[in-house]
Amino acid sequence: MQRYGLTGKFTAQPGRRDELLRLLLEGADVMNAPAGCLLYLISTSPAEVDAIWVTEIWDSKKAHDASLSIPGVREIIQRAMPLIAGMSDRVELTPVGGIGLPDA
Repeated sequence: MQRYGLTGKFTAQPGRRDELLRLLLEGADVMNAPAGCLLYLISTSPAEVDAIWVTEIWDSKKAHDASLSIPGVREIIQRAMPLIAGMSDRVELTPVGGIGLPDA
């Protein structure tokens, strides 16, 4: 099975980054390590005050897509949408290995 990775940047509405950050972290808690999730990392950028980066690694794209059906996840996405000024730098990846990533 081929692993699936995704990374991208959310730009919060001015002054609302921390509110969006809390919702993204709440989403991580709601998912509570869903089947197939190897990494769900939320980061901020000291150079961009309204930016939040999300990096995900999954066993497969199917596992990622299934995570969007976990109860509560859609509701958090809906709550987050008004806080998002933009989304960019979205890249789908094929993770192949490295520190912290279990061997396939």
